[in-house]
Amino acid sequence: MPGHRRPGRLATRRRATAGTTALLTLLALVLAGCSSSGSDTAGDGPVRLTFWSALRGSQEVVDEFNRTHTKIKVDFQQVPSGEQGGWAKLSNAARAGNSPDVATIEYPQLPSFTIDGVPRDITKLLPDSTRRKILPQALDLTTFNGRTYAVPVDIEPMVFLYRKDIFTKNDIPVPKTWAEFEDSARKLKKAQPRSRIASLFTTGGTLYMASYAWQAGAQWYDTADDTWRINMDDAPTRKVAGYWQRLMDEDLVRVEPGSSQQWRAHLRSGETVGYLAGAWAAGSMMASTPDGKGKWAIAPVPQWDPAKPKVSTQGGSTFMVTKDSDHPKEAMEFISWMVTSPDALRAKLASGVSSAFPVVPDLVPVARKEMDTSYYSGQDIFGLFQQQAELISPTWKWGPRMVSTTTSGDDGLAKAGVGSGDILKALRDAQNKTMPDLKSLGLSVTTG
Repeated sequence: MPGHRRPGRLATRRRATAGTTALLTLLALVLAGCSSSGSDTAGDGPVRLTFWSALRGSQEVVDEFNRTHTKIKVDFQQVPSGEQGGWAKLSNAARAGNSPDVATIEYPQLPSFTIDGVPRDITKLLPDSTRRKILPQALDLTTFNGRTYAVPVDIEPMVFLYRKDIFTKNDIPVPKTWAEFEDSARKLKKAQPRSRIASLFTTGGTLYMASYAWQAGAQWYDTADDTWRINMDDAPTRKVAGYWQRLMDEDLVRVEPGSSQQWRAHLRSGETVGYLAGAWAAGSMMASTPDGKGKWAIAPVPQWDPAKPKVSTQGGSTFMVTKDSDHPKEAMEFISWMVTSPDALRAKLASGVSSAFPVVPDLVPVARKEMDTSYYSGQDIFGLFQQQAELISPTWKWGPRMVSTTTSGDDGLAKAGVGSGDILKALRDAQNKTMPDLKSLGLSVTTG
């Protein structure tokens, strides 16, 4: 996590600044000689693993695994979500040398934890039989310079949830392009002056802006010639920032904190009639806005160029085997089962409604069967998610300190929301404020 220093980092810095491979060399010394574990083996009994996760349904998944496996048993601990303390808990445990065998981490935070030496390099541990089943774009987000550090469990292509009753009543077409999205926003405001087509979030908004920029072809982070490049001011990002700035300035979208009570109230009242988010949001909408049943539908995310469709993601999680595990082989067996087994997915879905899109396409029929989609008038939402997932652009990489980046970006977006600054300035400031964190790691960093 930002601001923490780990043993051996000075040596890591010396090597990084000597021009070695940008990410892997940072890991080499941190991971060397790692041992100790929170797991245990009771005599000749089964290997015992510890598993930490904030994902709902994890207890049910563990119960099913323990019921059907005799040589490995898993002890589960529910931890807070990352921003509520889960990341800090895992980071602190890793520094103390007693992290769990298996832990959940979101995609944007994985590079940071990897640099801090928390996950184990599982390139050789991950069975080919598991690797082949996973959507390549998902695995690409957990692989750096050819080395894999986590196994994806879900990937969340961006989609557009919308109030089809309001669109139909006002004869507003469902937008297929971002230009049409703007036109539809104007038509909606004219037809229903109190309603807006969607929200621009001022908290959590940086990750949404990242998704929009990713779809447009931006590449905020990249590595080349042993150097990290950060560029949150490239041409695609400027296009996206300018687009959303115009919608905000002309009062075509609602500006409010993400996941706030006021945002949910606007969804329920019909004052906000659309929601751009990852596939997971379909299940969340059902739980938070139950009186919307039969009123909502889901469409593909609008495109910049329909002839060359691209999709980005928003949300999603991975499983890591930690450096502290004494039983990495068994930990990987457990992870592979969680990611690929229909029984694991059924156990997870038994805990409540979830529209999270599995990274294993073969599991889509299981997800489809287990979910009642009458809320969306029986729409085949998982079929739509699968089509969109196949369009995810594989060019994106998250940066080494996304918590710092998103915190700074959200501060700027909140100011832009009240007219003090603008979206592009918020992203530029986030880049500038992230630079010291990157350099403190001993990374060779450049901009542009």
